[in-house]
Amino acid sequence: MLSKLFVAACLACGLAVCATASHAQPRVSVISQWSAGAEGDAMNQFGVMVTQAGATWEHHPVSGFTTDMMNKLRADIIAGRPPSASQLKGPEIQAWSAIAPTVDLDQWVAAADYEKTVPPELVKLHKVKGHWVALPLQIYRVNTLFASKVAMDKIGAKALPKTWEEFNAMAEKMVQAGITPIAQGGLAWADEMDLEVVLLGMSPDAYKRAFMDLDENTLAGPQVLAAFTQLRKMTGWMSPSNAGQHWSVFIPQLMKGEYGFLMMGGWASGVLKRGNFVEGKDYLCGSTPNSSGKPIFDMNADGLIFWKTSDPDYQAGQKITAQVAMSKEFNLKFSQINGSIPVRTDVDLAGAGYQDCQRDAEAGLHGAIAAKQLVMSLAHNMAQPNSITAAMRDVVTEFVHNKTITPEEGQKRLVEAVDSAR
Repeated sequence: MLSKLFVAACLACGLAVCATASHAQPRVSVISQWSAGAEGDAMNQFGVMVTQAGATWEHHPVSGFTTDMMNKLRADIIAGRPPSASQLKGPEIQAWSAIAPTVDLDQWVAAADYEKTVPPELVKLHKVKGHWVALPLQIYRVNTLFASKVAMDKIGAKALPKTWEEFNAMAEKMVQAGITPIAQGGLAWADEMDLEVVLLGMSPDAYKRAFMDLDENTLAGPQVLAAFTQLRKMTGWMSPSNAGQHWSVFIPQLMKGEYGFLMMGGWASGVLKRGNFVEGKDYLCGSTPNSSGKPIFDMNADGLIFWKTSDPDYQAGQKITAQVAMSKEFNLKFSQINGSIPVRTDVDLAGAGYQDCQRDAEAGLHGAIAAKQLVMSLAHNMAQPNSITAAMRDVVTEFVHNKTITPEEGQKRLVEAVDSAR
């Protein structure tokens, strides 16, 4: 009797649909680089939400920089066992979609009426040949400056510096007060990030032409040289004993006023919140110096790319995961934990779960889009493919840690590295 009822039901609703509903046990396997801290907490929350939606969550974090995670992804793809989804961003979404088949997410995106809630710049990055293959998870402002309240009080400063000239003047006062002006761990990506936020603050147009368009004349021009010169000045305000250490280890000293400034993306807001440090009381937060007179925004936005599978369990899990990632609830909870800005523009940041720095970053994003001064981060693989980014990173980090290299020589090496890596 049961089998007759099943057959009748299948004839009524469609055999394929009933077979999937009867046998699929939704599950999803995800690879990311987020294993600890606020970012790890955010991914755990993602897993909770996917589980509550009806799928088994399997997260396989690969700690380290993006390259480490991509090496794991490459190995799994070559072995014929790609994950259901993996963290990926910027130009790498286009590049990797040519390596293995991806899932066409268009139907799910349309059903959620999702595309209209996402900034057009992100929509473009997450589509391949006009079709959604990945979903953005969060937006970070890379050009974010944190300042120790203790250090700022000690030098009599009430607000963050608006220009690099003001930054330099404050740094000199910090030196005189016995404070190391810049907390810098010396990881290669952080060195490259320092150069990019300096150039962006000097000339957003030069940033676009040099780091996004790889225009050789701009790379070899006066604005990039000025950025190298400013960065050389700043290396004199970093502790030489800190090379190779993660930036987060200096948070306690920054809060105590032993360091003055930290240039770090919005993810640092999540770390500070997790450490129970309070904006306005323990630190100040806002945009890095900007001489353009209009808002600037250096974007880092991680996405989740979905890999094609023939397993109905994973297919069902992919749909559930995509639906969760596109929801307002996910955007709200994920960003409140890790200090990012929600991808969806219809999420209200007025609630107590958000920090003023996140609200400032959101305003900066919309202002930069209107002013056409939104740029993609070089250091975080948004502006260029990983091969070009890595070649430029090697030059910049050597410049930062070898003070015998002049700004002119550093710029010359950068131009040569780009030419070789094209």
